[in-house]
Amino acid sequence: MKVLVACEESQEVCKAFRALGHEAYSCDIEPCSGGHPEWHLQVDALELLKMQWDMILAFPPCTYLTAAGAVRLYNADHTIKDEGRDAKGRAAKQFFLAFFNADCSKIAIENPVPLKRYGLPPYSQIIEPYMFGHPWRKRTCLWLKGLPSLMATDIVIPEGLWVGSTSAKRDPALKDRYFLSSNRDSKLRAKTFQGIARAMAEQWGGICPSEGEEVTK
Repeated sequence: MKVLVACEESQEVCKAFRALGHEAYSCDIEPCSGGHPEWHLQVDALELLKMQWDMILAFPPCTYLTAAGAVRLYNADHTIKDEGRDAKGRAAKQFFLAFFNADCSKIAIENPVPLKRYGLPPYSQIIEPYMFGHPWRKRTCLWLKGLPSLMATDIVIPEGLWVGSTSAKRDPALKDRYFLSSNRDSKLRAKTFQGIARAMAEQWGGICPSEGEEVTK
């Protein structure tokens, strides 16, 4: 299959699909960090939506859409305290919807639990890293069109939160993890866990057949 992995500089998902023989391309306005620039399209992802793809997986920026950002958007009385941030939230919604409404039969979009204010479509499911072999909690929503729910592959006991929070600072058991450099680096926080990337490729793509063979899933 010809697969677009939009807004992905890490190439984790792209490489998982490539490992199964698919023609997958990562896309981001930044250079890739996954070691395969020959598979990376450093252009505006919206331009690539004009092309034909068998599957689109998108990881649009979540900064202004995530419910975790509510404290920066609202006053205590729930009025808007940052009009500029609100405008960026509305723009982020339109960017999100460009992928959701793309002309493609198989679409998956990943983002955290969103703010209700922007009225994103209902998500299809919530996954966590600990469902795919990584001992962390990080609630992640998937919006799916033409694809089945992603099934857990290796459920392990979570050790703590992958992305720290104020509550994590108050919990001594999580404090050290909150200050890990890997935890606080924005790119590493956003990077798709390898187990999740592999599950996406195996469950949604399967092994790409040789010419004349049928795909088995």
